[in-house]
Amino acid sequence: MSAPVSHPAPTSSSRGPRTVTFPVPSPRGPQTVTLAYTRVGSGEPLLLLHGIGHHRQAWDPVIDILAVERDVIAVDLPGFGESPALTDGLVHDLSTMNAALGALCQALEIERPHVAGNSLGGLLALELGREKLVRSVTALSPAGFWSPIERRYAFGVLQAMRQTAIRMPLPVVERLSRTPAGRAVLTSTIYARPGRRSPEAVVAETLALANAAGFAETLRAGTAVQFTDDIPGLPVTVAWGMRDRLLVRRQGVRAKYVIPRARLVRLPGCGHVPMNDDPALVARVILDGSR
Repeated sequence: MSAPVSHPAPTSSSRGPRTVTFPVPSPRGPQTVTLAYTRVGSGEPLLLLHGIGHHRQAWDPVIDILAVERDVIAVDLPGFGESPALTDGLVHDLSTMNAALGALCQALEIERPHVAGNSLGGLLALELGREKLVRSVTALSPAGFWSPIERRYAFGVLQAMRQTAIRMPLPVVERLSRTPAGRAVLTSTIYARPGRRSPEAVVAETLALANAAGFAETLRAGTAVQFTDDIPGLPVTVAWGMRDRLLVRRQGVRAKYVIPRARLVRLPGCGHVPMNDDPALVARVILDGSR
């Protein structure tokens, strides 16, 4: 097995993206995976995982707060953001994501980090917790606790958002991003307070959704997903935005039944991606869950 190769992407900023390349086992033998990530702060390691169609910059509103107490690694999942899609020998399913994220931690020499994830990232965080690959889990509106009707609704909304992002000309996206009302048109499905998102961030995440090479296969793999396992012996926090319009908040109650020892936290005034709606609250929930 070849050694991982890590190198910073060309940038003058210490916050600029880095990439790491490493092998992941597959039925066809080891396959190479490359992931982009940002790493800041000091302390115990904390891995941040975004949702489907998003990118690591979803965590920008909270990353400075977290970095005061944690060595924070925000990663672009395979096929999203600046990370290329998986090779033909790998599929975008939960077992492959577990293997890839476990190999990422080995490549970065991180032993059992804390992990926080949102939506798809929350589901992946719980999976890592189930496999005992992390020391604590904070899942923000995680996927996998839906009913069949709720899943079909969420997937339909996500597909509509992606088609809109693909078809909308960039000048239109830029024009809409300049006003709070326009940012609401583009992002109110995931944010309860879309006006708080900067124009530059809205443009960037619209492009990230349009260009997400792993979107279709990841969504397809999710049709059979239901999280049904307890996670004993590990601190688990499940937090849900009270104004989540994508994965409705009653799914948090289901999560509590599945993981009875989990701390269930309600996030007032927050939507599906709560980091932007209330950064201080979300950062506090993550830090409390990882102490």
